[in-house]
Amino acid sequence: MDLQLKGRTALVTGSDRRTGEVIAATLAAEGARVITHGNDSAPPGADAVWGDVRTESGSAQVLAQIAARGLSIDILVNNYGTADAHRWEGSDTAKWLEMYQTNLLSAVRMIQGCVPAMKAKGWGRILNLGTIGSHQPVAERPAYYAAKGALANITVSLAQELAGTGITVNTVSPGYIRTEQVEEAYRRRARKAGWGEDWASIEKKIVETDFPNPCGRIATREEVADLVGFLCSPRAGFINGQNIRIDGGAVRYV
Repeated sequence: MDLQLKGRTALVTGSDRRTGEVIAATLAAEGARVITHGNDSAPPGADAVWGDVRTESGSAQVLAQIAARGLSIDILVNNYGTADAHRWEGSDTAKWLEMYQTNLLSAVRMIQGCVPAMKAKGWGRILNLGTIGSHQPVAERPAYYAAKGALANITVSLAQELAGTGITVNTVSPGYIRTEQVEEAYRRRARKAGWGEDWASIEKKIVETDFPNPCGRIATREEVADLVGFLCSPRAGFINGQNIRIDGGAVRYV
């Protein structure tokens, strides 16, 4: 399927590693000009920018680098975001503010910087990377899940705000993804628990203990990137204001 992305310019935040890197590669393979982004340094490649999008100044720095090249964004993928293992006990105000700056306001600033050019063109795509934890939060990471829940909320609000502009706004909410970080953590756990060395055995235990789902595995980065690519394309023009889960059926929600 041709996603009709030739001639479009995309910005993928946090695309210097893991899922963001694969999303950027997927959009590029479909013909888009992709601007990659790193928070601390620019990834390799001519179309790369850097700046700490957790801050006002860093966000402005990213947008200024794009403008200095005479480019404007057609497709914005707010992929950047991080979590940690905080719990309710000991999560002070600073932790909550950190998670909101990282996982919500970073996206808000990029949206505010990119939307005017999209409006002028009469076309645009905004895609926010969420998590199924905003549907089914657990005891750990309350500030992270709250921030991601707010990200899904602004998706709906922004879609209403941009009615009639040709810009769509959606959230993609993955479950567990097989990134290097996730795999490394589970391989360490597997060695301690005696789950075996091969990934198939480890993945089976992940499904049994942590992430039960009808597909019996966790997502690949490529599967998440393919969904993002489709939603960023003209072919998905009537999908708007949605929070689409890619979780193998883990969340039982109608």
